[in-house]
Amino acid sequence: MVRKSGADGSARPVKPVSGVAERAKTSRHKDSLVRTAMRLFRRQGYAATGVQQIVTESAAPKGSIYYYFPEGKEALAAAAVMLAGEMVARELREIVESADNLDDVVNGYCQLMAGWMEEGGFASGCPIATTVLECAPHSDAVTQAGAAAFDQWTQTLADGFIRHGYRGVEALGLAQMLISAVEGALIVCRVAQNSQPLDNIAMRFTALTKKHESR
Repeated sequence: MVRKSGADGSARPVKPVSGVAERAKTSRHKDSLVRTAMRLFRRQGYAATGVQQIVTESAAPKGSIYYYFPEGKEALAAAAVMLAGEMVARELREIVESADNLDDVVNGYCQLMAGWMEEGGFASGCPIATTVLECAPHSDAVTQAGAAAFDQWTQTLADGFIRHGYRGVEALGLAQMLISAVEGALIVCRVAQNSQPLDNIAMRFTALTKKHESR
């Protein structure tokens, strides 16, 4: 331990600065930036969201975006897409693992997305679509993050189909079709200001799978 002389010349211990607290603070600032960017990009779009707004609303220190993301706003957008993709994937895994049947998988996915739309007053769409639509394919980082997110969702839903009787290739195709239908429905929900389009997807898709089960 470092010792320092007191006012009277006597030695007194000096508490070493802990790096743990500093690292925790750093992690909080970075996480806050990514979560704030994710929310703002989803609601306002990538181009309409400025770096200063992200810093202000995240309560992170000035200049912190370029400290944590030296490549700038584009790298932050990729991180936001990755985080959103992981959040959805985690929720989907919980839905798939707790589902008693295929209806539970399909309805759970549609209800998850409908719930997020309703919470945001139908002002926001898919957690990654707004950013991906603006940035892909010219941004490699965002394109790769978006592709990874959709791959995660597709594989998770395909696992759900496999658990309930579908084979690999067919399950993967149905998962891709369901995600595509939901992504389109989210746009219609935002325009209609209600979740009925997602309810319709759930109803039609479960009817489709029931026909398959009855063959």
